[in-house]
Amino acid sequence: MKLQELAEEFALNVAAQTDAIWKGDARTGNKHAKRYIAAFKRLSEHRDAGMDALAELFTHPRMDVRVKAAIYLLSARPEQARPVLEEAAKSEGMIPFEASQALKYWNEGTWRLDLD
Repeated sequence: MKLQELAEEFALNVAAQTDAIWKGDARTGNKHAKRYIAAFKRLSEHRDAGMDALAELFTHPRMDVRVKAAIYLLSARPEQARPVLEEAAKSEGMIPFEASQALKYWNEGTWRLDLD
């Protein structure tokens, strides 16, 4: 699978998880979370090229996709990811809250993305 396809797999499943959460369907949301985590892990295997493909999602039309990509790249590329999170955190709602929490932990020095 090409890197752009893996990034799209990440994006599609982030969006599907968000949609499932809004419908109150945690089971389906969890299924999509497992899929975007798997896509991220496969992208990570390609090091910088994989992270470049994921960073392209910073301009995705859906805020949830932009924020999730930024969260997953925060440790590796803080100079690119922080502005995405900062912009999203200016709004209200679940996704902006997620962005603000990631920034809070980053600023405190306690940020850790646990994929286990």
